[in-house]
Amino acid sequence: MRYMLLIYMQETEVSDEEGKTVAKTHRNVMNEAMRRGIFNGAEPLMPTNTATTVRHKDGKVLVTDGPFAETKEQLGGYYILDCENLDEAIEWASKIPSAYGGSEGCVEIRPIRPMSN
Repeated sequence: MRYMLLIYMQETEVSDEEGKTVAKTHRNVMNEAMRRGIFNGAEPLMPTNTATTVRHKDGKVLVTDGPFAETKEQLGGYYILDCENLDEAIEWASKIPSAYGGSEGCVEIRPIRPMSN
């Protein structure tokens, strides 16, 4: 089963040292997942001030700047891993850094629904 691990965090300024530490931790997680053959992808996202939201209302398309909802944490990136089960996905999520600048964050795990051909 493929799982998407969504990384939520507060967008805060971090020191160069903390940024390097977090980036190194992500590289370590990605390298380990590649060695185990379950890595499908992982990428950071640009800040929420670059987001665009598209909605449909009354037959019209509405485009607005910014993320879908104002929240304490923002979606900062994701991993896609091919795990045996949810327990394995939880194990991987626990390795992913989601806190920056002393703030708390979280990793949401979502199974990816296979698309039929």
